[in-house]
Amino acid sequence: MTVRAVVLLSGGLDSLVAAALARGEAELVLALTCDYGQRAAVREVEAARRQAQWLGCAHEIIALPWLGALGGNALTDASQVLPEPAVEQLDAPEITAETARAVWVPNRNGVLVNVAAAYAERRGAEWVVCGFNAEEAATFPDNSRDFMQATDALWRYSTATGVQLYSPTADLDKPEIARRGRALGAPLELVWSCYLGGEEPCGRCESCRRLHRALQAR
Repeated sequence: MTVRAVVLLSGGLDSLVAAALARGEAELVLALTCDYGQRAAVREVEAARRQAQWLGCAHEIIALPWLGALGGNALTDASQVLPEPAVEQLDAPEITAETARAVWVPNRNGVLVNVAAAYAERRGAEWVVCGFNAEEAATFPDNSRDFMQATDALWRYSTATGVQLYSPTADLDKPEIARRGRALGAPLELVWSCYLGGEEPCGRCESCRRLHRALQAR
């Protein structure tokens, strides 16, 4: 029997490649993009919409305005200073711990994966697919294998069908994710990773820096 999956598609590199990898193992029944009031929401939604077309699956936008309204972070609150670490600082734990605190949205990934699990249960899908990565798991615990295992344990109780959280990119760093994406022919030109929502990526935020480094690596 073919596994069915709901994909969390943010418009970024990791979720696109995770979905592309999962497509080789499962039927993608739905891609979800969450608008929680993040500054780049419009850009992320458009990028994800185009990526879902390439993946060949339906796309739905989930509005979670209350999550962004909590404020207190630079992703959803324009009054907060958005960190701009240098490339050579991306692997410095004392720097990345500080930048992670600046962009931490309270329980964001916990909320997003649980929304997706509800859709998966209703659609008869066994997996929720998301784009975690080992590089950012070092500072974001909700990108980690431990987070995935804990979520699966929760879903054994909170879903009637035992939905599982699956991330084929979880053990990869971003350069390797980019390489896998190219090998699959994924449209990396459709990626929007910038924390800001301008006409062009800012090129200075941490997410832009990590994407640029990943795409430049060979």
